[in-house]
Amino acid sequence: VMEATGDYWKAPFYLLEDTFETWLVNAAHVKNLPGRPKTDRLDAEWLARCAERQMVRPSFVPPKPIRRLRDLTRYRSALVQDRTREKQRLEKILEDAQIKLDVVVSDLHGLSGRAMLEALIAGERNPNTLADLAKARLRGKMPQLVEALTGNFTDHHAYLCQSMLANIDRLTERTDQLTARIEAELATIAGDAVERLDEITGIGPRAAQVIIAEIGLDMSRFPTAAHLASWARLAPMTRESAGKSKRATTGKGNSYLAAVLGEAVIGASRTSTRIGERYRRLSRRIGKRRAIVAVSRTLLTIIWALLSDPDARFDDLGPDFYDLHIDPQRRTRSLIRELERLGHKVTVEP
Repeated sequence: VMEATGDYWKAPFYLLEDTFETWLVNAAHVKNLPGRPKTDRLDAEWLARCAERQMVRPSFVPPKPIRRLRDLTRYRSALVQDRTREKQRLEKILEDAQIKLDVVVSDLHGLSGRAMLEALIAGERNPNTLADLAKARLRGKMPQLVEALTGNFTDHHAYLCQSMLANIDRLTERTDQLTARIEAELATIAGDAVERLDEITGIGPRAAQVIIAEIGLDMSRFPTAAHLASWARLAPMTRESAGKSKRATTGKGNSYLAAVLGEAVIGASRTSTRIGERYRRLSRRIGKRRAIVAVSRTLLTIIWALLSDPDARFDDLGPDFYDLHIDPQRRTRSLIRELERLGHKVTVEP
């Protein structure tokens, strides 16, 4: 049994895991009691006592193939964040040059935006010539483009923009290489798991790759979907004192998993599906942020079911699921109570 201390636990854990049944435990669960002397030797004895008396539970440490996959997906996420920051720096330089291209062009790094940026770097300063590089539907905004491209773009700005575009391209190429490596790793261990998770509303191939990397493929580690949701900190903690329940947050869980599930919920919220309708119903009642957490747990429950049964497939229940399964009498009583609280006298007729 060893205590999780940053990344320092990894070396001894990896050395011992093939020889012993090695447990990694949460440091908060084995904190030394106040008033007891504290040394490294006494801490080791305390860990042994806690394990012997079954006072602690082992933390989830994925197997080696999943750990390798997790390293790749997390590194890819870091590169994507670096690329996003570089794009933001580029927009800041354009603002400094009074070029407001991002106001008119939805994707500054799309086909049209990239052509205009490269022309600016090459020395073209005529707004009409630059605007004529627009493609497809963007050509319908020619007057706005001419106005947005009228600024004070100098050779100094061109040098900085060229350096930033080169860095963005380098990061994009490295990200694509990592994605290819991730797909190759998954092909040997995941089977069709990525394709089955891709069928869930809001989840794409990249999100499925991150989810598998964070929770693994073996759901026997989590006896039920509730155990997985609790591990991911998507279930509120119980806080009760003197018979009164206190409002408690879900706590801090796996940030990579929470981020990808949150993005999936936002994507699903724009669809006409049962998951999208669930988000819209909850957001009206409890707010958007809490609704994202609630629907993230719904997605994680679906993911657990799919990974637990290799033959299971996702089947959306439709946006009218709640309307078809609601109890009319219960709904009637609820509406009557709401009106009576507002001071109305209600008479119900069929």
